Amino acid sequence: MTGDPAAPLLDRWLRPGRVQSRDVLVDVLWLVGLALLMMGAGLGLRDPWPADEPRFVLVAQDMLRSGDWLIPRVGGDLYADKPPLFFWMVAASLAVTGSVRLGFLIPSLLCGIGTLLLVYDLLRRLRGREAAFAGALVLLVTFQFVWQARQAQIDGALCFFTTLSLYGLFRHLATGPAFGWFLLGWAAAGLGVITKGVGFLPLLALVPWVVLAARGWPSRASHRDARWFAGPVCMLAAIGIWFLPMMLATSAGGELLAYRNEILFHQTVTRYTDAWHHRAPFWTYFVEVVPFLWLPLVALVPWLWPRWRDAFRQRDTFTIAMLAWVLIVLLFFSASSGKRGVYILPAVPALAMAAAPWLPELLRARGPRRLAYVLAVVLAALAALGMLYFLLDSQADGHALAAYNLHPAIALGVAAVCAALSIALFRQKDGWLAYGATLAVALLVAGICVYPRMDSVLSGRGFMSHVEQAASGIGELGLVSAKEQYLLQMRRRTFNFGHARWREKQNEADDAAAWLAAKPGRALLVDHKTLALCFRDTQAVAMGEANDSTWFLIQGAPDAACAARGDLAHARLYIPPNESMNTAS
Repeated sequence: MTGDPAAPLLDRWLRPGRVQSRDVLVDVLWLVGLALLMMGAGLGLRDPWPADEPRFVLVAQDMLRSGDWLIPRVGGDLYADKPPLFFWMVAASLAVTGSVRLGFLIPSLLCGIGTLLLVYDLLRRLRGREAAFAGALVLLVTFQFVWQARQAQIDGALCFFTTLSLYGLFRHLATGPAFGWFLLGWAAAGLGVITKGVGFLPLLALVPWVVLAARGWPSRASHRDARWFAGPVCMLAAIGIWFLPMMLATSAGGELLAYRNEILFHQTVTRYTDAWHHRAPFWTYFVEVVPFLWLPLVALVPWLWPRWRDAFRQRDTFTIAMLAWVLIVLLFFSASSGKRGVYILPAVPALAMAAAPWLPELLRARGPRRLAYVLAVVLAALAALGMLYFLLDSQADGHALAAYNLHPAIALGVAAVCAALSIALFRQKDGWLAYGATLAVALLVAGICVYPRMDSVLSGRGFMSHVEQAASGIGELGLVSAKEQYLLQMRRRTFNFGHARWREKQNEADDAAAWLAAKPGRALLVDHKTLALCFRDTQAVAMGEANDSTWFLIQGAPDAACAARGDLAHARLYIPPNESMNTAS
C-alpha cells in the first residue's frame, strides 16, 4: 500500500492512478490470497455434508471405481438429476489428493477464485485497474458468492462457466474485436450445460446487446457478423463431449434409456415448469434472497441507481447489457415453480461488473462507508447476542451440544471479540475494511472452530459408526430411505433400494421387505415411518435420532403382503471404495 499515510487504508489499497503491470500482479496476489483465506478456511477439516455434497462425492467415487464417466450412479443406482461435468471435476480432485476430506471442496474453491479473476480481468480491460480491483473486492465480500465457494455444490462451478462465457462474449463485443474469445464464450456455455442444464443462460446476454447495438449504441464488434453461426457450433461441440457418447451408450434401451429420458426431459422441462420440491412464490428471490444474500453489493443500489440512469442516457452498452441480463436471470428462475436461493448465484458477478465503474467513488463516499460499518457492527452484535443467549440458556446450550457436539457460546464469543477488534481497528473511516474483516472472521471461525465440532453429526459419521458396531455380527445389511451421507460413511458392503424414492415410500418399503424375507440372517436399517409400513412385527433395536428421524435396526419376518408386493430387482449393492478414499475415521 502506498500514498498519504493519513488517507483511509482502503484508498491506499486501491492505489488510484497506478496502472503498471506490477500493480496488476499485486491486485491478483491480494485477490487470490484473500479468496484462499475466506473461501478455503476449513478445507480438510470436515466431511461432505447434506443436502448435496455426500451425493456428489458418491457419484464421483463411483466414476473412479467403475471407470464409467458417462452415466452417473449413486449408491449403485442411476443418477439422472444432473449432467456429469461437476462430478468429473470432483472425481479428478479425489484422484489427485487421494482424500475425500481434502479433495471434495477443491473444485468449488478453484471455481470461486477463477470467477473472481475473470471478473477482475474483464473489468481491467474495460474500466481500468482501480475499478476492476474494487469490483472484484466487493464481489469477494458479497455473502452468497463467498459462501457458495465453500460448498461442494454444482452452482459454484456453474457460476464459473457462466462468468467464463460472459467473459468470452464481451472480450469480443466490448473490448474487441476478438472473435476467438467470442467462440470461447459459446463453448463455455456448452460446458455450463453439461454442468447444469441452465448453463445456456449467459447467451441470453446477447439479446440486450444486439438490441442496443441495433439502435446505434457503441459496440466493438458488429452484431451482424456472419461468423456468429460458428458460436452455436462451438457450444454444441462442448455439449457433445458428453452428450454424444451418452446417447450412444443409452441406445440399447432398458434402464439406460429411462435414464436418458429422465435427464433430458423430466429433470429439465418438467422440473422447471412443475417442480416437485422447493416450491415457492414468484417474488421469493426479490424479497427473501437478493436483499439479504447479495449484501453488501445490493445495498449499494440506492447510490448506483442514478449512475445507472446516467449510463443509460450516455449509451453505456456494457453496463446496461449486464443489468438487463441480471434481470433476465432473476425473471427466468422466478418463473419456475421450484426455487432455491443458490440458483441465482451466477448473476452476482454480472451485477458486480455493472457496478464496478462507480465502486472506487462509492467505497470512499461517506454514506456507503457508514453502511458497511453498520453491517460490520450488526454482524458483531449478532455474534455477541448469540453468545449471551447460549450462556444464559443452559437448556439451549445442552440441546446444541447433544445435537451438534458444540458449545455455540465459545465460537460466537471468539467471533464477536475478533469482530469487535476489527471494528475498533478500522473504524468508520475504513468501514469497508471493517466489514470485510468481520466477514472474514466469521468465515474463519466457522471453518476452523465450528466445522470440526459439528462434522461427526452433520456428516453422519458418528451415527453410522454406531450402526456398524450394532450390525457387526450381521451378514448382510440393507438401508431403507438411505441418506447419501450414510452410504458415504459406511465401511462395509450394504444394500439399498434406489436413490431418492421418497415419493414412493410404500413401494420402497415393499422392496426392502422382499429383500429381508429372501434370505435368513439379513437386517435392515429403517426410519420410524418405514417401520410402521411393513416391519411392525420384526425384532427392532433403536439406533437413535438422526436427520429428524428415529432409526431402528430390524431383523425377522416382515409383513407378508409387503414382501409379496416387493421387487428384488430394486436392491442395489453398494461397495465402499478402498480405505484411502474414505472419509476420516
